[in-house]
Amino acid sequence: MRTSPSATNAGAGLKSQRPTIKDVAAHAGVSLKTVSRVVNEEAGVKASTRKAVLASIGVLGFRRNAAAAALRQGQTSTIGLVVKDISEPFQSSIAHAVESVASSRGAHLFAASSADDAGRERQLASSLSSRQVDGLIIIPSSENHSYLAQEIASGLAVVFLDCPAEGVDADTVLSDNRVGARKGVEHLIDHGHRRISYIGESATFYTAVERFEGYREALERHGIGVDPDLVMLGNADPERIRSRLLKMQNLSSPPTALFTGNSVSTLATLRVLGTTPLKVAHVAFDDFELFDLLTPGITVVAQDPAGLGTAAAELLFQRIAGDTGSARTIQLHTRLIQRGSGELTPEEL
Repeated sequence: MRTSPSATNAGAGLKSQRPTIKDVAAHAGVSLKTVSRVVNEEAGVKASTRKAVLASIGVLGFRRNAAAAALRQGQTSTIGLVVKDISEPFQSSIAHAVESVASSRGAHLFAASSADDAGRERQLASSLSSRQVDGLIIIPSSENHSYLAQEIASGLAVVFLDCPAEGVDADTVLSDNRVGARKGVEHLIDHGHRRISYIGESATFYTAVERFEGYREALERHGIGVDPDLVMLGNADPERIRSRLLKMQNLSSPPTALFTGNSVSTLATLRVLGTTPLKVAHVAFDDFELFDLLTPGITVVAQDPAGLGTAAAELLFQRIAGDTGSARTIQLHTRLIQRGSGELTPEEL
């Protein structure tokens, strides 16, 4: 419903305008430049004049427009963060670390979730860029980031996190996914397992590809071939996983160990593993709250989300400060946390 002019004018009459720098200058009887110097704590103003300006600021309740001042200086002291799902513990830990670094630099963080949708990611990145953020950190869903080429060429600092960029040359912060997965599978091999199943995402995403390659490399290093009957990639639907586990159980040589490639696959597998007769040792990629409370606890290859977020934010602020060196890739180590499930031998199952 449209508002009548009389109602609009009445409402406007109740609303007082915020005092401006012009109001302060008029109240103190000085020039705009003098007020600007006082507000920005510049030299060249007499003590008595400065005192008069500050008194007028107090009387009028004037507040400096930090955003406008920052824009005049070419920066806004804001950065943007685009994640896939801010409610997911791994990504919320990253966001917290990024915010901590931003706060320590006197900057503010705008964070948003793409819902793992490439179009939404592009929309959010464009929106944040149009708001004149000084830099962007992106956990990408899109497989082509050329849409950021113009912004990057114009000086926008951009760091990709968890997956490298495609279509643009940009900084990247990653975990050593391949090495971590390889060490996790080798841990199972060291405990006597040779029939090791793999359950994970479709090998089209960067992290999924790297982790599956780590699995394959570990097997090949020990003279073990990849058996397609022991590999399940794609949708981590619990019933789908349960059906596949039952088929594995009925193989002439069923698996004695299992490696799950991400937390979604791990949680779905844990929901149904106990409903099958299959008994396996288990190592999971990615840690998760309560994994240590299960019996046995879940042995994991753990990433460092706080470290990833901190590294990405520190790199972003280096770029904002003027570092124009070539694009860099920072890779953080994972660590194996032994809790019991990955230390079972075939004889103990």
